[in-house]
Amino acid sequence: MSRKAGILLLLCLFSYFNPISCAADITAARWITCAADSVNKPNTWIAFRHDISLDKVPQEAIIRIGADTKYWLWLNGQLVVFEGGLKRGPTPHDTYYDEIDLAPFLHKGNNKIALLLWYFGKEGFSHKDSGQPGIILSSANNGFTLASNSDWLCRIHPAFGDTGEPHPNFRLAESNIRFDARKDIEGWQTAEIRNLNGFLPAQEIGSWGDTPWNNLIKRPIPQWKDFGIKDIAFKRYRGRDTDSIVVVPYNMQMTPIITIADSAGDNLIGISTDHSFAGSTFNVRAEYITKKGEQVHESLGWMNGEKIILNVPKGVSVKNIAYRETGYDAYPEGRFTCNNDFYNRFWQKALRTLYVNMRDIYFDCPDRERAQWWGDVVVLMGESFYSYSTSAHALMRKAILELASWQKPDGVLFSPIPAGNYDSELPSQMLASIGRYGFWNYYMNTGDRATIAEVYPAVKKYLSLWELDKTGLTQFREGGWPWGDWGENRDMRLIFAGWHYLALEGAANMANLLGYDTDAVAYQMTMEKVKKGYNQCWNGSAYRHPDYNKETDDRVQALAVISGIAPNEYYRPILNVLQTEYHASPYMEKYVMEALFCMQQSRYALERTEKRFSDMVNTTDYSTLFEGWGIGNEGYGGGTTNHAWSGGTLTIIARYLCGIYPLEAGYKTFAIEPDITTSLNDVQITIPTVIGEIGSSFHVDSKKLDMEISVPKQSKAIVYLPIGDNDEVLINGVKPDMEYYEVSTDYQKDNKTAFLIKEGKHTITCTYK
Repeated sequence: MSRKAGILLLLCLFSYFNPISCAADITAARWITCAADSVNKPNTWIAFRHDISLDKVPQEAIIRIGADTKYWLWLNGQLVVFEGGLKRGPTPHDTYYDEIDLAPFLHKGNNKIALLLWYFGKEGFSHKDSGQPGIILSSANNGFTLASNSDWLCRIHPAFGDTGEPHPNFRLAESNIRFDARKDIEGWQTAEIRNLNGFLPAQEIGSWGDTPWNNLIKRPIPQWKDFGIKDIAFKRYRGRDTDSIVVVPYNMQMTPIITIADSAGDNLIGISTDHSFAGSTFNVRAEYITKKGEQVHESLGWMNGEKIILNVPKGVSVKNIAYRETGYDAYPEGRFTCNNDFYNRFWQKALRTLYVNMRDIYFDCPDRERAQWWGDVVVLMGESFYSYSTSAHALMRKAILELASWQKPDGVLFSPIPAGNYDSELPSQMLASIGRYGFWNYYMNTGDRATIAEVYPAVKKYLSLWELDKTGLTQFREGGWPWGDWGENRDMRLIFAGWHYLALEGAANMANLLGYDTDAVAYQMTMEKVKKGYNQCWNGSAYRHPDYNKETDDRVQALAVISGIAPNEYYRPILNVLQTEYHASPYMEKYVMEALFCMQQSRYALERTEKRFSDMVNTTDYSTLFEGWGIGNEGYGGGTTNHAWSGGTLTIIARYLCGIYPLEAGYKTFAIEPDITTSLNDVQITIPTVIGEIGSSFHVDSKKLDMEISVPKQSKAIVYLPIGDNDEVLINGVKPDMEYYEVSTDYQKDNKTAFLIKEGKHTITCTYK
């Protein structure tokens, strides 16, 4: 068998993320690029043109496009795809491809196809460079034939280039973009082929499945949501730097669009945002060199920020400023309001911060790194389940599969991934990823057993690297960076042990789900040892490892509670610690808040959270939440102002205050267990789930609780309420009959009454005697 035939067979038999059909017309397609010495330079842009003639327009014209790295596609002058392609790295070797239906853009007769390719050409914290720019295109169904090959014409686009210093910091695979309008190729997307000066036949450099791009794996997430182009009012600030500063509605992913007039030309306009220098480092910006006359330019590399900043020389007239917002194709379907405006504003800022950190991957931040750190991903997934449409689940699945696919031969998991210039293990984050709050939480919310089955071997292999000391406590594992949290006073042995316990719990659940009973028992036995070793670190008033000599760590008290390691009799002294120690960063503060709810200290949980997050929630200067408690030098890790891990409170509000969580995978059975003991006595929430929208509201005073709930079709809710012997309960206006009490013993609770509520809208009234 030839190498090429072998590759095609493998492609038909297996693809880690999504198998490609053997019927796909991939044999004729070739990877193509320009035959130019400079084509492999970073930040190279290549224009491709091809015409096809059709006797009739097909009902469907599916094409597959693989690219390193990003592309823009026009058909007959109409924009079909704005920034296609995903940053490279489903595995350390392979590449993603897109599927596009061209039928809505085709017409009878001659059709003009134009592609603009942006080759990053360098590594980053979310991209693995192949070392070779190129694009491959093939049709995917009978009746419509299209394939990239040497019949296509191309040239390096001369108007695109690099800026001078400062360049984006090393974490970003993207470069700054300079566009020189004097060198633009006017109308190249629709010009007649014979009139395209400088375009030459493309160079064929490989077939589908060839190195360096290797297996092509179908894009597992949707194309970006394009919110359209919106004009915005602006004011020209005429000062020494002659800046025009434009305030946009909120922190967003956007491409600025400027309309200017220049009687002379040859002027350089700087295009940036207030986040082009953020997180204590340089990030992406752009430049535009004018030609004579009036002109419109859209800077194609997306930026983020609250403001667009133009550095406009004197003599250049700014006619209009606009922006195109793009982002992940998900919608904020989760809604929450209550009688405390702080938490209403927190929810909205958390939504905005979460969305600006979703694109090719879940980001830690959209400016400084754009990196898929898994400590962040765990928190962001939890938020997404309660707030964004279920289309976000595909981004989670992609992240999970990538983490497992990038596992090193020795079993080490690491993040951020995909990555070309970073491969260090952060042990605590890796444990978080595979545990209760990571992979297992994904399963419980989605019911996606297949993904768990795919990644379980990676989970088992990684956990085999962790060892216990003679007390049973988790041994310290250095990894590449033994990061436990930002901030001081980190009791690292217990931080690691807490996350290890939660990882073992998640693995045991996965093993039970998949029928690996022996594995499950082994994980549970190890959990008992870790629990015993952890509790040997209890000194009567707090958990402290014997080798730790700094201030008592609030994080490890929280981990002990949420994991179930701490017995109830330890709760009072743990509460004393959490009322006096404030060391957790916004990342770990989510788990502190959760611990307080678990200890039935929800009123103080809300007070502590409001105290700690007040600066970032109350400020009107930023629409998003910060990485640390302050900004810049007062923050952590560079002090970014758009870190979605700070929105973890959103999850606690939905899960513990409103009490909505799955009891059965995929929400077939779910709980509604509101906490009615806090100062939030008027609460409404709606959350999107895989079985439909769940709604719940409650109003409570000293003598009465009124609830309204909405249960989706083909599901059931278990409503848990504190009901005394003399209290009166009405469901839909009448006293509940025995059918409402037919709750499985698995779902019963000692301290609350459980009601079985079937699909539909219901009211519940409790009158307390």
